[in-house]
Amino acid sequence: MSRRPSRLTSFEARSVLLIASVTLGVAGSAYAQSTAAPASVAADAEVAAAFTKADKNSDGKLSKEEAATLPAVAAGFERADTNKDGTLSAAEFSKAMKM
Repeated sequence: MSRRPSRLTSFEARSVLLIASVTLGVAGSAYAQSTAAPASVAADAEVAAAFTKADKNSDGKLSKEEAATLPAVAAGFERADTNKDGTLSAAEFSKAMKM
């Protein structure tokens, strides 16, 4: 009994290519997301450590004098102090460091 070789139709070939490209796209985006997270976590930890080190009196805020130990923060203190209370909260400091 002889079998005739089967041939893929153009619809089948396109379907296989579509599925392969979608699979590669999903895998690539999953890889990109999994590798980006540790970098931002490390950056957040560094920002928190810098804030804690500069907060000499441990009140959870940076005064202008405390911020003077960090030249980049001191230069943009007024812009970073979004609520204009004369101090930088941890959130204001973190936002300023990400600009």
